[in-house]
Amino acid sequence: MKKAKLLSLLLLCALTASAQSQRSHMIGYGPSRILDTYISQEKFSGAGFTYLYIYEGQKPEKRWQNTIEHELDLSKSRDRGDNTSMLEGNYNLYWSRLASLVGASRPRQTRQPSQSSQPSTPSGPSSPSFHLQAGFTANANLGFLYDMTTSNNPAQARLGLNIMPTAVATYRFPIRQQQFALRYELNLPFVGIMFSPNYGQSYYEIFTQGNYDRNVVPTTFVSAPTFRQILTLDWFIAEKWALRIGYLGNYQQADINHLKQHIYTHRVVLGFTRCL
Repeated sequence: MKKAKLLSLLLLCALTASAQSQRSHMIGYGPSRILDTYISQEKFSGAGFTYLYIYEGQKPEKRWQNTIEHELDLSKSRDRGDNTSMLEGNYNLYWSRLASLVGASRPRQTRQPSQSSQPSTPSGPSSPSFHLQAGFTANANLGFLYDMTTSNNPAQARLGLNIMPTAVATYRFPIRQQQFALRYELNLPFVGIMFSPNYGQSYYEIFTQGNYDRNVVPTTFVSAPTFRQILTLDWFIAEKWALRIGYLGNYQQADINHLKQHIYTHRVVLGFTRCL
């Protein structure tokens, strides 16, 4: 039994060592649009920050790839009359399972030999390449809304789980001696579940008196048409490092329990990518 466990551990380490991975860290800033009729019938607008981490791992001999993304958002907004402030915080965890449909996984960057006294630059494929992946994403969402200027239903919790069809397209191309990668990711709504108080129901009734009133609700692409897109451009400045700039749009919305809610965030993101 001990030998079997040791063999399994060594096999797992070998598979992990052979896997290619790419890690990206980004900070974003941009406008937020918020509506939650449980708190207020007013629409709120403002600006916020987002931190986004993306891990892409793939074994060279496998067709399927795992992607993990952590997205943390914080924003402050005001109503149209500039009388009320709303604080919003959201954490989204995305776990994706993607299959390669066109092209191959990203090759490791290699250096060209230096010529004369010029420094070497990272090199990739000598011609443009295109990689298309498709699969599904499991999205767990945890967040809050807090009305900073009222004591009547001032807060709303956000908790949900979604299964989302996903597609990722990557186009790699050289310009002169520099390598670039253009990446687009799209997550579409399908099915899920989410927590929500019912119309006119307080959190005191739910958690203190135990009055359940359809507070865990199944959702579909009709009742919760949430979707998300990311467009980024990588510029490889070294063998394993790239600067990244792009756009992140996350459009979370739902119409359940006679309550409407949405959080639309648009972010210009800037960061770096490391290939391992």
